[in-house]
Amino acid sequence: MKLDLIQTVAFAGIILFVGYGLKKLIPPLSRYNIPAPVAGGLPVAGVLTVAYLRNWQPLVFDTTLQTPLMIAFFTSVGFGASVTLLRRGGPLVIAFTIIATVVAALQNVVGGLAAMALGQHPLMGVLAGSVTLTGGPATGLAFAPLFEKAGVVGASTLAVAAAMVGIVAGGLLGGPIGTFLIERHARRPRPQSAAVTLANLVEPQFPEPAASAPAGEDAEAYRLVKHLVLMMTAMWLGSWVSGWMASAGLTLPAYIGAMLVAAVFRNIDDATGLVGMSQRTIDDLGNVALALFLVMALMTLRLWELGGLIGPLVVMLTLQVMLVAAVCLFVIPRLMGRDYDAVVMSGGFCGFMLGTTANAMANMGALVERYGPAPKAYLVVPLVGAFFIDFVNALLITVALNFWQ
Repeated sequence: MKLDLIQTVAFAGIILFVGYGLKKLIPPLSRYNIPAPVAGGLPVAGVLTVAYLRNWQPLVFDTTLQTPLMIAFFTSVGFGASVTLLRRGGPLVIAFTIIATVVAALQNVVGGLAAMALGQHPLMGVLAGSVTLTGGPATGLAFAPLFEKAGVVGASTLAVAAAMVGIVAGGLLGGPIGTFLIERHARRPRPQSAAVTLANLVEPQFPEPAASAPAGEDAEAYRLVKHLVLMMTAMWLGSWVSGWMASAGLTLPAYIGAMLVAAVFRNIDDATGLVGMSQRTIDDLGNVALALFLVMALMTLRLWELGGLIGPLVVMLTLQVMLVAAVCLFVIPRLMGRDYDAVVMSGGFCGFMLGTTANAMANMGALVERYGPAPKAYLVVPLVGAFFIDFVNALLITVALNFWQ
């Protein structure tokens, strides 16, 4: 059966909610922060793989909208790259961003060198580095076509496998690392006179638009349409930027131009208040696009391509986990203040540098539930994990891809 464009998106939406249902039915999926698109999409890929191996193709998808949905999500990430917000977060946010950037670059170097030592294409190691660990499954699947073109066979399947290992490892290690540091060094939270959180930092930065909707228009619909048009405009202009970069000989994913244009829009609006952007509205639109993109990408995976690459992949991912664990144990606590908040940041760092921001928040939540609040950690980690490192990581991957292609 061949599904057209609308039918494919509808099928993806149904599978997305199957994923949400599976997370409720199977507690470990929620405990390790497995995204609902992954929980729903991978079983479909598994069933279709079995059918393929039996020379039967029950479903054929029209994935025309997969790339636009991917670009829309990364455009929303670009809108989060606010220089003003970075400054408002203070020196800790800047320092944490620098550390995360250095570690993401090291992930690519370690991965590339390990892949060469194992007789594999160095870009396979990059794919199992910051692409899927710092970036997560969305970044891995977005870059996979470029890695496939550069010579990494089965790049999409490898990306998902690496990202899933990273998510589980980030969820398993962050809490124990934080607990070890707290117990060994007797770090405990200090009394806080006024807790500084991400919420009271971001709220003034991203206020709701001052201008009301035109007469006769629903305010909520007006706000959604305004931000949707803004995102689409950034995607439109970004396609020109990407085209210009490609003509200059740079190998980069389709979303880079849109992400850069969105960052420019964000900072112009911060300075002028011309549009009055709501980052929450942009994030909501981006998350919808991400969920549908992931499901569509996952349910069309060719799992049979993983084959004999399991061994090298395990070695490379083991090295990556050791790298992040060492940074969490010996670097983050020393450079981020040598206090309780720094330890909680270590748990969060382990979460988003191996898995996702959801892993980071879950790791920190487990620590503060047991030992007490860590307001600085809850300010710094989400800002870096959810906004700044994704933007920087895209540039680091592009550099590695052009260097090793």
